[in-house]
Amino acid sequence: MNSISANLNIMIKASEKASKILIRDFGEIEKLQVKKKGPSDFVTNADLKAEKIIIDELTKGKPNFSILSEEAGFKKNKDTENTWIIDPIDGTINFLHGIPHFAISIGLMSKDEIKSGLIFDPIKNEMFYAEKNNGAFFNNERIRVSKKNELSECLFATGGKKYNSINEISTRKSGCAALDLAYVASGRYDGYCQNNLNLWDIAAGLVILHEAGGVINNIDLNNHKNLSVIASSPNIHDKFVKKISNF
Repeated sequence: MNSISANLNIMIKASEKASKILIRDFGEIEKLQVKKKGPSDFVTNADLKAEKIIIDELTKGKPNFSILSEEAGFKKNKDTENTWIIDPIDGTINFLHGIPHFAISIGLMSKDEIKSGLIFDPIKNEMFYAEKNNGAFFNNERIRVSKKNELSECLFATGGKKYNSINEISTRKSGCAALDLAYVASGRYDGYCQNNLNLWDIAAGLVILHEAGGVINNIDLNNHKNLSVIASSPNIHDKFVKKISNF
């Protein structure tokens, strides 16, 4: 494994421990307790159990860091300059329907900047991670964004209702924003756009994408909800922005 910081090591251990719960519960979906929070917004007892494990492990490693998590909300701690940003299951609807496409997402924000990020797909055993100025990695191998130059050659991810279809380009909706960003970072997708996102959906992906050489619009990290993302490789970013600006 390449050299990683103590903080990232804590994130890896927390995600691996929580993943065991998710893998087990994914095999027994019909037994899960499910609560609806809003339109297309659900929380399961698997979310809550995984979140507790992650928070416990992160707190054990860094007891003074603040925490922002999808289910638990914001917990201010002694260290207000460092905040863990956690989504225990990004892609809950996929999880509930037995679709093996969801991920644990953990980011570390320091002084209003995402410094570290980890996205772990426990079913496929695929881990994407990055630290500022240290590159982006997939299962310990360095990753870079796509080098394609023409939109017609590209595949884009999207979500929500606004970008149901975009003329003349190929799109996919996966239902997992964290993995969409990770896939752009690793060159599987060439770009990604979506509105109405939460910070915990994208925090880890922001630094992973950046360290993989990707380009993304400015994100106000002081806002936790209703965020919009336009991300891609630099080669096609201007063309991509122009294309989706018409929708």
